[in-house]
Amino acid sequence: MSKVLIVEDELMIADFLEEILTEAGYEVCGIASTMAEAIEISERRNPNLGVIDMRLSGGESGMAIAAALRRRGNLGVLYATGNPDHAFLSQAEGEGCITKPYLARDIVSALQVVHERMSNLPLSALPKGFRLLGALVHGGECKQHSP
Repeated sequence: MSKVLIVEDELMIADFLEEILTEAGYEVCGIASTMAEAIEISERRNPNLGVIDMRLSGGESGMAIAAALRRRGNLGVLYATGNPDHAFLSQAEGEGCITKPYLARDIVSALQVVHERMSNLPLSALPKGFRLLGALVHGGECKQHSP
């Protein structure tokens, strides 16, 4: 079973996401709203996947959190963002991003694609609002799913 760390500063969104992922068979190993909390949970629980909000209250960056967590080990990162066209995403350490708001089935499918990328498995169909990040195909450009 994959262990997922949720990094989200909106408590209602974090609780909703925890419920969705638990029902889909994931073990949610913790919810963090700051970098310090994310690192502390990661050290105790060793997640292999993370759903990370791009911008947290207090000015913390989801990208900085993902980079810090990935230095600790092999973590598949799915960013959640209301601004999927943000220029910073082209340089983000992670496997994919999904646009907020998202449907339950789309976040579960997106996390499955992240797991497949981390495991070098063939990728499932990309869900609505999801895009791949990093050097994957086509000269390293991101490939976005069109609805």
